[in-house]
Amino acid sequence: MAMERLDVATKRGVVLNGVIFSGGRTDTVVIAITGIHGNFYSNPFYYNIGDTLNAGGIDFINAQTNDAFGQIPTVNVNTDKEEIIGSWNERFSYTDEDIDAYLSYAKKAGYKHIYLAGHSLGANKVIYYLSRHRDRRVEHFLFLSPANLSYMMSGVTKREAEIIKRQVENGDGDKMLPFPFMGWVECIANTAYDWYFSGLLNNVHTDKNGDFSQAEKITHSGALIVGTYDNFTDGDPAEFLRNLNRHLPTARENKLIFIEKTGHTYQGKHQEIADDILHIVKEWKNEEQPKVQIGVWEDIDECRSLLQG
Repeated sequence: MAMERLDVATKRGVVLNGVIFSGGRTDTVVIAITGIHGNFYSNPFYYNIGDTLNAGGIDFINAQTNDAFGQIPTVNVNTDKEEIIGSWNERFSYTDEDIDAYLSYAKKAGYKHIYLAGHSLGANKVIYYLSRHRDRRVEHFLFLSPANLSYMMSGVTKREAEIIKRQVENGDGDKMLPFPFMGWVECIANTAYDWYFSGLLNNVHTDKNGDFSQAEKITHSGALIVGTYDNFTDGDPAEFLRNLNRHLPTARENKLIFIEKTGHTYQGKHQEIADDILHIVKEWKNEEQPKVQIGVWEDIDECRSLLQG
């Protein structure tokens, strides 16, 4: 098993820094889009997933996007200029390009079976992407602990929301907010506006009548996973997941997995989540193997004559 840094360039020139676990020659890869600050170092369960999949003959890409860290120094390949990306200036409209960059890498690398996963806000990004693209490169999805953005932003005051809106409307959207958004994200007003006002990634809800218009457009099938102590769901994590699945056109085909007695990042259950993902992917691969029919005759008369001698 080899683990190494993976740099992929988006169409706008931004270079995303991921991590690839490769166990050798394989035609299968799982790509996991990370959430805000959900980088390779802050979420150690990615190690278990990478190692476990490799042991099962499957590669794994920890696909960090713009908000994997607070600030990330990089060089834009289109302009050759240094720039700093991160959760401080991410725009949700980057989602399509970011996911496409990793999928394009995987396709070019020769993988025949590509499974697109997302954890936390990364799952919301995958929902957004698949609602807009019937991407044939992706065979199945894995939604790991999607984030309830309304719950996450419940501590944002009306005054703070007005400051965000006013700063954007006054043309100062690229300037830093005078307070940390949600109490912990230092960011520009445009980024906070995307979170609070745009609705682009606010696509998973506790309310059965919430806006599930994105989920309702997804044609892929897959698996949905959550820890039963997940505190980003605002209530009952299992019902939160079932509620999302009910709005997916592929609901009957999808697999729902509940990791007992663990939270949003699967504390104490890192190997269990890895084993579950390996099991699911192996099932999918077996289902997708071409069926070989032996001795099937289209002409029954010819069959009878041969049997009779």
